[in-house]
Amino acid sequence: MHIGIPREIKPLEGRVGLVPDACSELLAAGHQVFVETGAGELSGYPDEAYRAVGVKLCDSAAALYEAATLIVKVKEPVEGDLRHLRADHILFSYLHLAAAPALTLRLREIGLTAVAFETVQEDDGHLPLLAPMSDIAGRLSIQLGTGLLHMPQGGKGLLLGGAPAAARGRVVVIGAGTAGGAAVGVAAALGAEVTVFDRKRERLEAMREVGPNVTALYAWPDLIEAAVLEADLVVGAVLIPGARAPHVVTAGQVSRMAQGSVIVDISVDQGGCIETTRPTDYRTPTYVVDGVVHLAVTNMPGAVPKTASQALSAALSPWLLPLAEGLLDTLPALRRGINVRGGEICHPALLSAADAQ
Repeated sequence: MHIGIPREIKPLEGRVGLVPDACSELLAAGHQVFVETGAGELSGYPDEAYRAVGVKLCDSAAALYEAATLIVKVKEPVEGDLRHLRADHILFSYLHLAAAPALTLRLREIGLTAVAFETVQEDDGHLPLLAPMSDIAGRLSIQLGTGLLHMPQGGKGLLLGGAPAAARGRVVVIGAGTAGGAAVGVAAALGAEVTVFDRKRERLEAMREVGPNVTALYAWPDLIEAAVLEADLVVGAVLIPGARAPHVVTAGQVSRMAQGSVIVDISVDQGGCIETTRPTDYRTPTYVVDGVVHLAVTNMPGAVPKTASQALSAALSPWLLPLAEGLLDTLPALRRGINVRGGEICHPALLSAADAQ
């Protein structure tokens, strides 16, 4: 198989689809790997690092897409990528098509096979290719949210963990999956009072074990509303695999939050679980609604490209080898990841979304 890793062109996206060690593994298995020049620079992997393991470098995106059949990239294709994609390509990347009907249509028109990292799902429901980025996004949600609570950034001037003679900040995390769980861990370690909501008892049990400053509650709407209105920092981390995230916090509730409070909506890639969420990027990451600072960057882990690229490559390697060997339809987890194929929508959640439109 000819495998291509293009340079990411989404604004301030520094991640790369595969680090050199991952490419080396594919080469050892007999595949050819092509990398666009400069693709790994922002992740700390210069062209020489790829050349040293035997990768063939392409000096343009056009040359890369022409040489490769399996395209491995991080974020969903934007216009600069779409013009190079062909019907015989297999696109393997994060796609989040439930919140992107226009992109879905373009991929259908191209006629390629699009396999989304976030919908590769094992029999037990685990999402192995979403997990590493969810973990990083959850950690970042607290790191970034903590800074946004500072007065110069428009926040209420609060030190999240408090201090002697000063109250601790209050953090609400909605969703206790990989992203929400990571957010809870960081917030608790900083000393905040943390309330986390989920519908699965085993997740609530796990959250209680994080620390005595963590309260884990069933996601009843009235309880969420009461907690959000008292919160200093709200993290939205709701996920329904392949589907658009439901709104669990309304615009009316946001309007009743204290001035200078902060919302970080990790689920923005799937449309956001807070009604006032709208996508941003790292050029202008925040905006204010009713005095509440919002951060809704659609590629949050892109802020730490070296860490994120290493974690993503490690997660991808076990799945790339069988995909490159033509086993897409043989492994159930990979087959579940197919979103679009030959002009048709394949994933059940996307079909439901299309029927609802």
